[in-house]
Amino acid sequence: MTDNAAVTAKSALRARLLAARRAVPPDVHDAEARALAGHLEQLAGGAHTVCAYVPVGSEPGSTAMLDRLTQRGIRVLLPVVRTEDDGTPLALMWGEYRPENLVPGPFGLLEPTPPWLPAEVLAEADLIVVPALAIDRRGARLGRGAGFYDRSLLLRRPQIPLVAVVRDTELLDELPAEPHDVSMTHALTPGLGVVALA
Repeated sequence: MTDNAAVTAKSALRARLLAARRAVPPDVHDAEARALAGHLEQLAGGAHTVCAYVPVGSEPGSTAMLDRLTQRGIRVLLPVVRTEDDGTPLALMWGEYRPENLVPGPFGLLEPTPPWLPAEVLAEADLIVVPALAIDRRGARLGRGAGFYDRSLLLRRPQIPLVAVVRDTELLDELPAEPHDVSMTHALTPGLGVVALA
């Protein structure tokens, strides 16, 4: 698939997946969020630092995923999204998760208040949890298309698990991919739990 064809295919797929997420009834979303929190707690195991994110809107999960990790004494870092003056995405900065210190950030996200840590702190993570609209069994991830994570994940230690959180129906056989896309090592879904990817 050419790069232009991949971009077009990704755009159409994003629209379809976002519409399907918005159609999920609140009780189903809440049940899935509880399941994801339990799976993530088990996956985190002996981790000292986990880089994660705050699910917003119709994204799978909830802050309960983060709370369960902090209750176990795990340091949870959340992304801080910023761009250059011309709108070019920068690598993500990070801040420590404290439920009372979340504030609205760009793109409708919730982020921690300062002080923020530099992008390079990602190398301290024992586990990295990434938002996704879909993931395929090869590890190709479909995000929102801005490229913040693809820029940032290059700073991780190579052996660290990269886990994309999706609904069961968003684990697909194949997704369009581009050369700059960073592959995930695992998917985390409510019904299937942790799925290792090829």
